[in-house]
Amino acid sequence: MSAQSHTRPHPATTGGIDIRLPWWALALPTLAFIVLLALMLNPSNAQAATGDPAITHLFERAQQLIGR
Repeated sequence: MSAQSHTRPHPATTGGIDIRLPWWALALPTLAFIVLLALMLNPSNAQAATGDPAITHLFERAQQLIGR
C-alpha cells in the first residue's frame, strides 16, 4: 500500500492588496482636521464655544508661535 502524498496549498499571491474605502472614510477625518486647524489659527471664533479664557489664551499663543 502506497502512502498518499499531501499537496501543498497554493501560495498567496504577492500582488497589491485591493482595499476600497468609501469616500467619506477619507473626507470626514480630513474635514475634522481642517476645522480644528482653523479653530487653532483663529481663536477668536473659538472663544464663544469655550467659556475658559485660559484656553483662548493658549490658542492665541499657539497662533503667535506658528506665525513666527
